[in-house]
Formats: sequence, C-alpha cells, structure tokens
Amino acid sequence: MAVAENKKARRDYETLETYEAGIELSGIEVKSLRTRSTDLSGAYVSVRGGEAFVMNMTVSPYQPENTPEGYDPLRPRRLLLSKREIMKLASIEAGKGLTIVPVKVYNKGPKLKLMLAVVRGKKQYDKREDIKKRQAERDIERSLKE
Repeated sequence: MAVAENKKARRDYETLETYEAGIELSGIEVKSLRTRSTDLSGAYVSVRGGEAFVMNMTVSPYQPENTPEGYDPLRPRRLLLSKREIMKLASIEAGKGLTIVPVKVYNKGPKLKLMLAVVRGKKQYDKREDIKKRQAERDIERSLKE
C-alpha cells in the first residue's frame, strides 16, 4: 500500500528503470510517514561519497508541539542500497539527460521502502500525445459499456 506517490513524475518523465531502496529515518519520521504527511514533489536522488541520498523530500513532523529542537523536514535522508546499485546509480547520474527521482513510498511488511526511477524528461508534444491516448482509451471504454 502506497504511503505517498509522486504523480508529477509519471506525467513529466519517461521511466526507464526502477529500484527499491530502504530509507534511514528517525522515529518521529516513521510515524509521520505512516500517517501520510510527506511530499515527494521536487524530490530527487543524489549520489555522494559512495552513498545515495534523497533530497528535498518533505516529511512533516508527527506532532509539531513535541518535535525535537532543530528538526529539519527537508534534510537529506540516506538510502539503503547495495554497493552495486549505488555504483550503477552514480554512473547514471553522471550521464547526461537522465535523472533519478523517488516515485513512491510504501509499506513492505513492517518496513518503509522507497521506489526510485531512472527517468528522462518528456517534451511537451509527448505529454499531449499521452493525453490523447488516455482520452481515446476512455472513449473506447464508454462505447463498449453502452
């Protein structure tokens, strides 16, 4: 079950490859994510020093009154990936035209996982083409229903 989704990523980017990663979180962040108070829009993945981090992922405090002093909802969070996956993501990030974005946060048993996608930006005409395809599919479904 998805806790949070980045719907703009599906609209603005063409997905080439996906990865599943764990996230290093504090206790209040886990509770906050389970109550679905997070925002993935504008978030991206950066690989630095042999480690992968998700940047600009907003995790609102679980209880704002009881939040620890100096809590930063936009802090970089380390991703738990294998060395091989990190090296592959680093080479992708170094290449031109490709970006790594978080697509969704979801529960997998008692753990929270983050689905990453290697994406390429869509042009405006590609977005229009997708809208036309969706509209045509809806029209076909309606005609078959009647």
